[in-house]
Amino acid sequence: MKRTFTYMERDLRRWIRGRINVITSLVMPAAWLIFVGLALPIRFTDNYLDFITPGILVLTMLGASLQGGALLMFDKILGFLQKFLAMPAPRESILFGKILAITLRGLIQTTVILVIALILGAHLLDPIFLLQTYLILFIFGVLLSSIMTTVALSLDDHDSYAAFNSMVAMPLFFTSSALMPYDQMPGWLAFLAHLNPVSYAIDAIRALQGGIFPATTIAGLLVSAVIVLSICIMTFRRATV
Repeated sequence: MKRTFTYMERDLRRWIRGRINVITSLVMPAAWLIFVGLALPIRFTDNYLDFITPGILVLTMLGASLQGGALLMFDKILGFLQKFLAMPAPRESILFGKILAITLRGLIQTTVILVIALILGAHLLDPIFLLQTYLILFIFGVLLSSIMTTVALSLDDHDSYAAFNSMVAMPLFFTSSALMPYDQMPGWLAFLAHLNPVSYAIDAIRALQGGIFPATTIAGLLVSAVIVLSICIMTFRRATV
């Protein structure tokens, strides 16, 4: 665990030192809260800000996870990964350190967005609700960061990774239940939204808003995260640089 935390601290330090990256990563989620959550006239709910906030929190975690795979990609390109693999520390500690760094980075960003949502008038002050929300975001972050780390291991250069990132980012968000409930969507979009893992995280947080603990959904996200993480571990064990 000490080695895992060492690798995690390295990536977090590198992220925090890039202040521009920290700030710009919060611009889009904050803009969605302000210009969509407050300004868009919606008739299917009395408080659209409360409705959209879970979607923006998951969007923030999604963005952090998609960008997080670049950590491994840059280590490959710059030669750091080759040096890490030559060290006596288990390979899994490198991988777990990166996944934890990506997930914690996402949680820090979602905390900022959550504070902005509260300032704007969202009703999300229940401590139990907040703890359960962080649990869902953490599991979702591990799931997505494991996927993107696996993708980064499979690709050879940063341009390929950036192209893949751009290809999946917006479709994942817009084919989810982030902006509207399923009964307000066209049939084909509702079908895609029900298959989208982003929707599961959003729906779980919305269930918490209604006072329901979504045990089945959380269990599904957890099992998916374990499966994808296992695949990522096997891929990383076979990686050569």
